[in-house]
This record gives sequence, structure tokens and C-alpha cells, in this order.
Amino acid sequence: MSNELFGRAHARQRWAARGALGAAGLAVLLPIGYAGMGSLLLAAVGVGGAVLTASSLWWALARRGLVRGVGVVLAVATPVGVVALFAAANLLWPATASLALWGAAVWAGKFALSSTRSHVIPVREYEAPAPLRPFLLMNPRSGDGKVERFRLREKAERLGARVHLIDPGKPEPEDVVALAREAVAEGADLLGVAGGDGTQALVAGVAAEHDLPFLVVSAGTRNHFAMDLGLDRDDPATCLDALTDAGGVELRVDLGYLDSGTGAGTDTGSADGDGDGTADSRPFVNNASFGAYASIVQSPAYRDDKVGTTLGLLPELLTFERGATLTARAYPQTRVRTGEQPGETVIHAPQAVLVSNNPYRMDDFAGLGRRERLDAGALGVLGIKVEDAAQAAELLLGRYATGLTVVTAHEVVVEADLGEIEVGLDGEALVLPTPVRCRVEPGALRVRVPRHRPGVPAPTPPMDWRRLRKLAATVGRTALPRRTTDALDRRRQASAPQGRDGA
Repeated sequence: MSNELFGRAHARQRWAARGALGAAGLAVLLPIGYAGMGSLLLAAVGVGGAVLTASSLWWALARRGLVRGVGVVLAVATPVGVVALFAAANLLWPATASLALWGAAVWAGKFALSSTRSHVIPVREYEAPAPLRPFLLMNPRSGDGKVERFRLREKAERLGARVHLIDPGKPEPEDVVALAREAVAEGADLLGVAGGDGTQALVAGVAAEHDLPFLVVSAGTRNHFAMDLGLDRDDPATCLDALTDAGGVELRVDLGYLDSGTGAGTDTGSADGDGDGTADSRPFVNNASFGAYASIVQSPAYRDDKVGTTLGLLPELLTFERGATLTARAYPQTRVRTGEQPGETVIHAPQAVLVSNNPYRMDDFAGLGRRERLDAGALGVLGIKVEDAAQAAELLLGRYATGLTVVTAHEVVVEADLGEIEVGLDGEALVLPTPVRCRVEPGALRVRVPRHRPGVPAPTPPMDWRRLRKLAATVGRTALPRRTTDALDRRRQASAPQGRDGA
């Protein structure tokens, strides 16, 4: 890119920063200029309405009978009342315009900061020959029949793969781990799954155990793992392009493991997490959930009536009248001994804990549910503890709420006051003996992906008004990031005319 183009790009971001600051200023001044100091009172009413709505939702979810009914009424009536109050004061249009200006300010600010965010390192791709004897497991019922709709079996077999269709009609579910191990014993040099994340995780564990490449075909319902690998979730047939030499490359990503039983709570330095030999280990590609959600999905009625089952169980789960009382301990490093460790984070009696294979993004609503990386060698930990309506309202502060714990760890141990706890592991409902230990194995899984794929959207930088002010105030080269100005200096020196003596 020429120096002129560099300058034009960063000039746009300087003006975007100035536009963001201007829009934010107008968002504040517009209601004040229209209604004077009375607008401050109405702003307080708006904030109070948001707090009351959040508190009412807590009553509606955590209580039964009359209190729940009052909570539902207030949760609906409060926002309506706030809008009516603004309309009666003839402040509805300035309030709406102010919110629109705030939205424009945030959008422009994120665009301006996009050039100053820290460099995002993509997962490294490796060239590798195409598999000669690939083996794929396909679930015909997964994703409302995507296997049949996209003719995945036919395409895979044309590309030389051996395909096993999981038979949903059998009285006992087929053991996909046993099928994968049998395929490896027969000489398979790649394992793959067209199905949900739970099945993906089980077969990925076998692939990692034998250091074989693993193929993800996005034929599930949600395909969270495929999404974070940057695969095409709309057309799962494109995932099969990775089976060819020209169409596929390999990635090295992390794999999470969940160890349960008497050997899971103590660390002996064993790489396989078996501890004293009595821990049962299960792989996961996305996350393990504990607490309220894990208990709800255990209910036989949940599949047919998700809303009714959730509303029926939440009051007892949120108030600890049902289920185990949990304690989660997150360790920044692998433990070498038992007991409290430096930097340990302890979450006492949370209603829910989510442990993910690499952290989920929490700084941007557009990125919630996505992981920026799959090879950071870390677990993400999200704990929620809400004891009353006030703490529920405080959740409006996001990750700054006292009831929300967000940390990164290398290992997490979940203990309980009962001998068994309910766990949701990549969407699969399990009941496991306590304690339960989650760990991450960096680079344990070789994933073969199409060379040409949609990719993972670049994360947007968090809003930083101080950096915006600095960017808006800069002129010329001082607005460019240091790495860009250094590159321009090198290019200018290289293109400068040389004297006869080469000086």
C-alpha cells in the first residue's frame, strides 16, 4: 500500500474519532437543550426503570405464585410506563434521537479504534497431504436432516471417504467412540463427524489420542465449534473440500478435557489427567456447564417444553432449594500440589458456571458466543451468583457486576456438597461424581479445514474514550500506529535516490 493510501485510511479513522466524540456530545446536549435541567430527572427515571425491570425479571424467574405474577406485570409495565412518561413530557423524540446518536458514536468509535487495536494473530495453517483412508461418522437426524439435504454421504464417498451413518432407530445409541477406535485399528488416517458438537467432541478425543487429523462437517443444529473454526455453516458440503490436496489445510487447536471421580480433584502432574487412575476423562470442544442450566437440560420434559420446564425448575435452582451447592476454583497454572494456590479464583455457591475451551468474547454484544481464538491454551470461566433482585439489576453493568466472575484459567475444579452433579458437556446432559476437573491440552487436536472458508470475523475493539480523544486530536503522521510509521520510514529510505558512492 502506498504512503498516500496509508494516509487516507488513517485520515478516515481520525475523522471517525472526531465524529464519535461529536455524536456523543450531541447525545448529551440534545435532551438538555430541549428540556433544560428537567431532562436530568427524566434520565434518572429511565435508569430507574431499567433497574426496576431487571429486578422484576428476577422475581419472575426466581419466585412462584403472586410474587412471580407481580414480577411479570412490573417487567412489562415499567418500560411502557417510562415511554409514556417521556411522551407526556414531549421528550420522546429527543430521547430517541439521543439513543440513536449514542449508537452512531459507538459505531464510529469502534471503526476509529479498529486500526489501533492489538494485532490479532490468526491460527496458523499447515500444509498437509490429503488423507488416503478417511472415515466419517454422519448423523442423519442432526440439523433437521442436513446429511440427506446436502447429500453429504454421496459427496464424501466420491472423495474416497468411508462413511458410517449413525442409526437413530436402534434401541441403544451407537457408541461413536468405539466406532472411531475400530476405524483407526483398520487403518483410517482421518476421522470426521457430520453431526452435533457433542458427537464432534467424542470423536475428536479419539483423533487427538492417535494424533490423526479431524474433519468437522457443519451438519449440526448450532455448530458452535464449526463457527469458531470459520467454517461455512450454511452449506456443510463445503467442509468436505478439505479431503482433497488442493482444498485442505490443517490447524492445531486446543482440546478441553473434563475429569470426574476421586482422581479429578488432585493433581499429580499427569499429562493425561488420570491422576491416581480412578478419574474418568471426557473431551469437549466448546464448553462444560454446571448449575442451573445443566440441571434443567437433565429433565425429560425439557426437549418437548423448554420454556415451561425452565420456568418450573428455575425458582428452586436459583434459590438453592434444589440441586447441589457448587464451589468452583480456577487456577491460572497447572497445580503441582493441593490446597489454595497463588492467583486462585474461588467462586462460592454460584447459580451457574460455564467453563469453555478458550475464552468467549465478553466485550462486544455482537461477539457474544464466539471465541476469538482456539489455540490460546487457556480455559474461559464465567460464574454467575445472584442472591437478590438488587444483584440481578447490577448485571446491567455487564462484566463489572459483582455477581459476575469472568477469568481465564489453565485448570478449573468444581466441587459440590453432593456426591454427584449435573453437567452439560457440549450440549450433552451428564451426571458425574464429584469433584470435576476441567483442563485444556494446548494444540492437542489436528483439524483439517477447507483452504477457502468464510473465516472468523475480526473482533471489534472495546470502546476507549480516552484513546478516541487522543486519536481525534492527532494530525498527519502522529495519528498512525507506530508499526505503520516505522514501515513508512523504511519505504521512504528504500525509495530515496542514492548518491554515486551509495551513501
